[in-house]
Amino acid sequence: MTSTNPTLSPAGGASAPPTGLRPGRSSARAAETRRKWYEIVGLTTPAILVYVLFVLVPMGFAVYYSLFRWRGVGPPTEYVGFNNYLLAFQDPIFLDALRNNALIVVGSLLVQGPIALGAALLLNRRFRGRTVFRLLVFVPYVLAEVTVGIMWKLILTDGGTVDALLRSLGLGSWVQAWLADLDVVIWTLLLILTWKYVGFAIILLLAGLSNVPRELSEAAAIDGASWWQIQRHITLPLLGPTIRIWMFLSMIGSLQVFDVIWVTSVPAVRSLGASATMATYMVDNGFFARLWGYGNAVAVILFVISFVAALLFQRFLLRRDIEGAITRRVN
Repeated sequence: MTSTNPTLSPAGGASAPPTGLRPGRSSARAAETRRKWYEIVGLTTPAILVYVLFVLVPMGFAVYYSLFRWRGVGPPTEYVGFNNYLLAFQDPIFLDALRNNALIVVGSLLVQGPIALGAALLLNRRFRGRTVFRLLVFVPYVLAEVTVGIMWKLILTDGGTVDALLRSLGLGSWVQAWLADLDVVIWTLLLILTWKYVGFAIILLLAGLSNVPRELSEAAAIDGASWWQIQRHITLPLLGPTIRIWMFLSMIGSLQVFDVIWVTSVPAVRSLGASATMATYMVDNGFFARLWGYGNAVAVILFVISFVAALLFQRFLLRRDIEGAITRRVN
């Protein structure tokens, strides 16, 4: 029969085995925890201050001023409540701007997406001059929006490059008032936006394709899969997270688009709503018409629409990607 003897203390009695950390180790862990919190506070405080001062505070002022009829002179005193918001949704020009933004969102996704995906799949293959082609498709994106607007305004003006090219090809009947026709201008602007931003989508998709393991494609090819079958069943599913991220960025950018539309469009046409967006409408009515309260109300509406769209997109499309990127601690 065996038995265990208790540990004897210096006084000769039995002492219980230690049940916790020694005081020195406990204090060291507490000091390490405090040091980590000091690092977190020290590194995040500047960013939080910048975010509060340049995002939350201006948003608060925008909401405050949107409740007044204010022309920018002196403090706002004529309180109108939500009347500015009601006026915005009763204005047919603002409704046209909403429609144009929705058209740009849908058009950007349906036009830029297939073009960018096809170009990315082709540029991902090895061929001579691939680097040059990648550079060329990205050049429009790095051009300043003002430069793009002025350039296309000169190209599409009456008797400009496009009109001369169509006439030289015997297609003079196709010549349009590209930026002045109320039925054509929004489609013209959509094509300009596609030319400007499709390069970003291509580069983003190429970055996603670089993370697709080649071993899977090679194994599928050995098993007899064609190139199209490999892209459909292997490449596209693995490229899904990148495509969804691009869709999110394209949607938010389309809702807030301003520079290219503002520079390219004709003010008279824009004032009729044919080429207006929510951002250009806000500047036209808030800054130039000096209806600062009304302009702030439009800005708040634009923010709410963008915020809700971002939340819905994250909830229904990005949720799987976000959950896959989060690691939970298992106790």
